[in-house]
Amino acid sequence: MDHRQELIDRSIPFLQEVRNKTPGKALEAWLNATHGPGSALYEDLSRLIKLGVEEGWAANEEVGGPKYRRSRLLNPQAETCFFSITAVYMDSTDPQAFPDPDGDDVLQGDFHGHPYGELNLVVPLDEGAQLMGLQGWQGAGWTAPDPGSAHYPEVKGGRLIALFYLPAGRISYDVEPTTPKRAG
Repeated sequence: MDHRQELIDRSIPFLQEVRNKTPGKALEAWLNATHGPGSALYEDLSRLIKLGVEEGWAANEEVGGPKYRRSRLLNPQAETCFFSITAVYMDSTDPQAFPDPDGDDVLQGDFHGHPYGELNLVVPLDEGAQLMGLQGWQGAGWTAPDPGSAHYPEVKGGRLIALFYLPAGRISYDVEPTTPKRAG
């Protein structure tokens, strides 16, 4: 079996487990406690999505150059409880990055909304790499933005992969930003 199919197959029991849960702060805490770093699910999915980036089948479409890439791995279907699976690679060592108030370089991605929320596995490739979740900065673990939330994805501390699951595959890039994009 190839690694892409292995990742999809490994995701299916997880998606069956969370299909009736609503993304948000409580689910994020549960995901980190139940399926966080050190758990079989987190370690398997992390290994597989890293292989996907290395092998060129995950996060292989440039969005903002080679240091900001994404790709949809699977569209919603009955087998995945109508979740889609997408991977994003971001690297804050990019010249487009800007310093945050703490002096860390931050790479900001495209503003988007989550009509039905999002489940986001955060896989740092560099020690200290973090993704800004709606509850704050998240290293290895999970974020679960609420339905109706919107943001610019931000990464600091180096390179990471976000493997995200979207209910009904819904993500909106045509929403109006609620805050201006920060200049790099």
